[in-house]
Amino acid sequence: MKVVKFGGSSLASGTQVEKVFNIVLSDPERKIVVVSAPGKRYSDDIKVTDQLISLGEACLAGKTIEDELNAILKRYSLIAEELQVSSAVIDEIEQNLRSIMSQDKNNPVLFIEAMKASGEDNNAKLIAAYFQSKDVEAHYVSPKEAGLYVTNEPGNAQVLPESYDNLYRLRERTGILIVPGFFGYSKEGDVLTFSRSGSDITGSILANGVKADLYENFTDVDAVYTVNPSIVNHPKEIRELTYREMRELSYAGFSVFHDEALIPAFRAGIPVQVKNTNNPSAPGTKIVNNRANTNGPVIGIASDDGFCSIYISKYLMNREIGFGRKLLQILEEFNLSYEHVPSGIDDITVILREDQMDEETEREVIKRIQMELHADVVEIEHHLALIMVVGEGMRHNVGTTSRAAKALADAGINIDMINQGSSEVSMMFGVKAHDEKRAVQALYNEFFASVLA
Repeated sequence: MKVVKFGGSSLASGTQVEKVFNIVLSDPERKIVVVSAPGKRYSDDIKVTDQLISLGEACLAGKTIEDELNAILKRYSLIAEELQVSSAVIDEIEQNLRSIMSQDKNNPVLFIEAMKASGEDNNAKLIAAYFQSKDVEAHYVSPKEAGLYVTNEPGNAQVLPESYDNLYRLRERTGILIVPGFFGYSKEGDVLTFSRSGSDITGSILANGVKADLYENFTDVDAVYTVNPSIVNHPKEIRELTYREMRELSYAGFSVFHDEALIPAFRAGIPVQVKNTNNPSAPGTKIVNNRANTNGPVIGIASDDGFCSIYISKYLMNREIGFGRKLLQILEEFNLSYEHVPSGIDDITVILREDQMDEETEREVIKRIQMELHADVVEIEHHLALIMVVGEGMRHNVGTTSRAAKALADAGINIDMINQGSSEVSMMFGVKAHDEKRAVQALYNEFFASVLA
């Protein structure tokens, strides 16, 4: 059995949905299909989810909503018309949206949650109707019917363990099951969404629950690439990588998956195949627990900007028991989360997202560190980019750090900081944000260009 998930770009129009239909029917093992809400048809288009959020906010503000509602219904209607699906499903979608809009709005957060989730939910109904119109046995299955229960954390719901036993019973169902992604239900019956890329999370949970042999994730790229194609022209494709490598790359800026999306599949040992809806014959990328390290030390390079660093220096810091704890306690009291903490015997650097700190918070943090920790130096540096060099092969390869540092030096790029994860699967380089693209290109040339040549 395979669980297969299709993203918003794969379902943005009738033409795209027809491709999905042909892909699903081409393999009888594709039993469970997870769908997103309709995405963008072109660069300036608006995703249905964004339209729904706008509609929900207008409802809460007591504004006139008919134009926004009709715009959403038009998106579904155009898909249905292209596919020659009965208008009855559009009537059902309209009834569902009006029902949500008439709900109690005393809890605005839960109201918006229900509104957001309706994008996937109604698209699943439409796609199931299309399959049925082609004389294929297909069934819309809501997360509640499937028993997908989650924690009461709006926008960041976590699956409850009992859900996996409930989902296993889907194996007994006949036909193709069309399941909306992105959300589950609390035990109290409220709709709650997962974090961003929530449909990927749903697919991963379902693959775990039904003990699938493979979780296929269809998107709009042929494969996962060694580096962002917007930075390096025609980068090398990755045929196989491990979950740990994928998580490191996702965290550091790879946009194929949210870094938490694959955890349920990973825990069950289920491989994930990334495929392209628009080019399904392409081999794609397989994500597995273990792989043979035959490609050299590095599998991929990812980068992201928008970071800052807090540098603290104090003589004999290493002998002061509790210094690190006290520092992190100060950050916690300002509700600041950190990314990395490289340190030496007399200094420590905390790297965090700079959008967490306004000028006032920055001043207060510096003041607290100086007063409570009696630091000799406290400096905050903004506009940093983090570049992650990732590969299981680095654990068994000598000189990878030297090669990376030399490549950056030869490109005239100053390294602000270096940190290697304890797993030895990744190395982090901090550079000025304006050097990010040149740094990524230099590292790609060092570890991949010579291989291609």
